[in-house]
Amino acid sequence: MEDSYRHKGMRRKLVNEIRKKGILDEKILDAIYRVPRHLFLDSGFLGYAYEDNPFPIGSGQTISQPYTVAFQTELLNVKPGTKILEIGTGSGYQACVLASLGADVYSIERQKKLYEKACDLLPRLGFDIHLFYGDGYLGLPDYAPFDGILITAAAPDIPQCLFDQLQIGGVLVSPVGSGGIQTMYRFTKEKNGTISKEKFGSFRFVPLLKDKADD
Repeated sequence: MEDSYRHKGMRRKLVNEIRKKGILDEKILDAIYRVPRHLFLDSGFLGYAYEDNPFPIGSGQTISQPYTVAFQTELLNVKPGTKILEIGTGSGYQACVLASLGADVYSIERQKKLYEKACDLLPRLGFDIHLFYGDGYLGLPDYAPFDGILITAAAPDIPQCLFDQLQIGGVLVSPVGSGGIQTMYRFTKEKNGTISKEKFGSFRFVPLLKDKADD
C-alpha cells in the first residue's frame, strides 16, 4: 500500500496533462491527485498507472482513463454531501474520486470478484463508500432518491427505473450507444419530472450488462 514521492510526482504530471486536455475544475484535479491510482491496478501495470489510459482490471472490465473519470465527474457537478449512485464499481477508482470531493457514494457492481476486491481495498485506503453486489440496471431503489447517477459502462439505453431514482433537479451521466464508440450524455430531471438531455462528445467504454453475474 505504498504511495511514494515518486508516485505523487507521477500523479502531478497526470493532473497537468488532464488540465491541458480541458479539465479546469481545480477541486476535481485535486481529487485526481489525492487518489493513488496505482493501488487499484495489478502489479504488472504499476509502471503505467499514471498514463492517461484505461487498463484491464479482470472480469472483462477496465479502469477508466483518468481524463474520462474527470470529465464524467465534472458533468455531475459534485458538491460536499451530494448523494451519488454509481453503476459499475469496477476497481473503485471513480468512486474514490467522487468521495474525495465530499460525495456520499453508493456504488453497485455485477462482477463478484471486482465487488469483493473493492470491499477489501477501499476501506484500507480510508474511503467510506456504500458498496453493493447486484444488477446495475435496477439501481438501488431502497436508497433513492439520488442527486446524481453515474454509469461507468456503455448503455444502449437508460432504464426508466434509474430516472425514477433521480431527485428533481438531479442529473444522470452516461455514455450511450451499442457500438465501439459511444456518446456521452447528461440527463437532467426537470421540475415537472421530464428528462432533458445534453451531448458531450464521443468516448469508448465496455458495455453495460444486464442481470447480476453468477458467483
